Amino acid sequence: MNLRERQYEREKWILSPYACFSENAQNSRERIEKPCDMRTDFQRDRDRILHSKAFRRLKHKTQVFIAPEGDHYRTRLTHTLEVAQIARTIARALALNEDLTEAIALGHDLGHTPFGHAGERALADACREILPEEEITFEHNEQSVRIVEYLENNYQGLNLTKEVRDGILNHPSRYMPATLEGKVVRLSDKIAYINHDIDDALRGKIICENDLPSNLTRILGTNTKERLDTLVHDVVNNSLNQPDVYMSPDIDRAMTELRIYMFENVYVGSRAKNEEFKAKRMLRTLFEHFIVNWQELPEEYTRQVLKQDSPKRVVLDYISGMTDQYAIRKFEEIFVPGVWKE
Repeated sequence: MNLRERQYEREKWILSPYACFSENAQNSRERIEKPCDMRTDFQRDRDRILHSKAFRRLKHKTQVFIAPEGDHYRTRLTHTLEVAQIARTIARALALNEDLTEAIALGHDLGHTPFGHAGERALADACREILPEEEITFEHNEQSVRIVEYLENNYQGLNLTKEVRDGILNHPSRYMPATLEGKVVRLSDKIAYINHDIDDALRGKIICENDLPSNLTRILGTNTKERLDTLVHDVVNNSLNQPDVYMSPDIDRAMTELRIYMFENVYVGSRAKNEEFKAKRMLRTLFEHFIVNWQELPEEYTRQVLKQDSPKRVVLDYISGMTDQYAIRKFEEIFVPGVWKE
C-alpha cells in the first residue's frame, strides 16, 4: 500500500459520510492520468493551481482599493489566501475533505480581472454592447474555469478533477456547488471579503468602527476577530453531521445586512471607488483597440488565434488576465504620447 492509498484509508476513518472522498475522484479528470504514489488527486489539483501563472498574477490585482499606496491593503491574492484559511478551518471542523476545499478556494478567483469587480463589469458590458452577435459573455467564475481547463500550461489546461472545477464555477452566491466542500468555499468567500473589506475600509478611513450598525455588531461582534469567530462557529454548529452547509437564520440575516451596509457605504460611491470609472474606461478602450488590432497581441495570444480560437475571445482572455499595473502600462504604451528622444 503506497502513501496515497494510505490516505484513502485514513479518509474512511476520519471523514464525514457527507464528505467527498479522494478515492472517488480518480477518474474525474477530462484526461485520465497515472495516479501519484504520494498525493491524492485533490492534493495534486491544489498544487497545480498554486504553481500556475494565473495564481501568481493575483498578487497585482485589485480587491477593493485600486492601486493603494499602503502595504497592508488586501489584493486578490491575499483575499484568496484568507478564503482558503477560513474554508479549511470549517472543512476540518465538519470532517469534510480539506484538500478538495483548499483546491477550490485557491482556484476560485483565478479568472478575476484587473481592478476588481469594476473591471469585471467593464468587460461584461463591452461583450454585451460590442459583441452581441458573438454570444460572448464574461463572468469571472466562468473565466476561472476556462483558465484551468484551457488557458494555463500552454493551452493544455491543468486537467483538474471535476469536483474542483465544479466548486470554482459555482462559488458565487447565485450558484450551488455539487459538493459540501464547494459550499464551504462559497460561504467562506463571503465571510472573508465582508470582514477584510471592513478592515481595509477602516484603514482607509472610509468608515469608522462607530459607523457600523450597532444592531449588527451586537450580533456578529465589534471587531474583525469577533465577527470571524461568530460566523465560522455558526456555520460549524449548524452544519455538523448535516448533509448541507449553512448558517442559522439570525446570523445569515445579520451578515446579509452587513453586506448591504458595505455596498451602500464602501463598494458604491465612496472615496475608495473614485478611480473606478477611469479603470473601466481604460479596459473598455483596450478592449475596443485589440478587437480591431488583434495582430498586436503578444505572440502567445496570436498563436491562440491561429489555432482557430475566435480573435475576440482571445482578446477577452488577454485583457481579463492582465494585472492592474500591466493594464496601465499597456494603455500608456498605446494611447499616451511618449517623450521624444534625440
